[in-house]
Amino acid sequence: MTPATEKIRAALQPFARIPIPDDVDASLFELGVLDSFGLMDAVAGLEEAFGVKVPDADLTPRRFETLAKIETYFTSRAA
Repeated sequence: MTPATEKIRAALQPFARIPIPDDVDASLFELGVLDSFGLMDAVAGLEEAFGVKVPDADLTPRRFETLAKIETYFTSRAA
């Protein structure tokens, strides 16, 4: 697991309804880790962890569906 993935897991932990899977491609929504109601809180935690503001237009469950997608999103914006 990459350092960014570990940072994501730590940021999501307070908002996770069940344990976060090790599989970075597992759907956090299908597994029940997150739901659409908790997405905004989870993204706020990720914004704080990465120091990146997520525009409202990007707040879609599809963009934050897996750990891999979250890592791609934040690492591309942190550069």
